[in-house]
Amino acid sequence: MTLEDIKTRLIDAAGEAFAERGYEAVGVREICQQASANVAAVNYHFGDKRGLYVAALRHAQSCSVEEMKEPVWPPDFSPQDKFRAFIHAMLESKLAPERPRWHLELMLREMTRPTDACREIVEDYIRPMAQTLFSILQEMLPGATLNQQTWLIGFSVVAQVLFYQLNQPIVRLLMGQEGFESLTLDVLTDHITRYCLAAIGQGPAVAVDTSAAPAPQGAVS
Repeated sequence: MTLEDIKTRLIDAAGEAFAERGYEAVGVREICQQASANVAAVNYHFGDKRGLYVAALRHAQSCSVEEMKEPVWPPDFSPQDKFRAFIHAMLESKLAPERPRWHLELMLREMTRPTDACREIVEDYIRPMAQTLFSILQEMLPGATLNQQTWLIGFSVVAQVLFYQLNQPIVRLLMGQEGFESLTLDVLTDHITRYCLAAIGQGPAVAVDTSAAPAPQGAVS
């Protein structure tokens, strides 16, 4: 087993335990036993228990042990292309089927009961992502400044992505299994992109399909 394998196993074991019971209720020895690792490995890779917790949070947020890199856009990309690519990347990360359940559960725990690690996650991951989105908005809306309105626009964009991550059981019940499965990554990307561009005056109004569709099984008529 390589050092990187041990690091990954520790993050996975810690993430599951922290997500289920919280930071204070989980001990380092328990995590190491679950990960089949020596206690010294925590100090080597993360410094201490808090460092391991922050690493688990970062992994849950980005789905990568390493830091996310700045996006590199093709030279012919328009601001609208960048906007779509930004939304697509967020959806792809949040909805990846191989992501373990603890990623979402740990982030929800941290958001509802934040620890002192929350600030690090915001500064190291979320703020850079917000700045990337703001730079795209500035290209589409020349003269835009980072003010209350642009913050609200950014929050609205991200909230639409997070809806499909957090509310999949509800969407499945409302639309039925077939309807739920029709919401592919590209369908969601195109919808959120069109909806947001229309809202900020950078695209046509979103057309409503008035054709009849079968009601999902169990729906109330």
